[in-house]
Amino acid sequence: MSSRRFSLYLPLLLHVIPTLGIGFFIVIPQSCIAGVNELTVGFGAANLGFVLAYAAGVKLASKRSTAHA
Repeated sequence: MSSRRFSLYLPLLLHVIPTLGIGFFIVIPQSCIAGVNELTVGFGAANLGFVLAYAAGVKLASKRSTAHA
């Protein structure tokens, strides 16, 4: 992965890694929703949706920037 491409996805990594770490290793195990259930699956799916939306936005922005350059 080139450094330009890495720098585009660095904000995503800096958001997703702490979110998943705090959510799955600190908050959820100590709450009443501990274990694999619809709430934990929903939390994971919401984060997956964020990752997919971010990646699609980066791809769309790069297409538009090359079209206007």
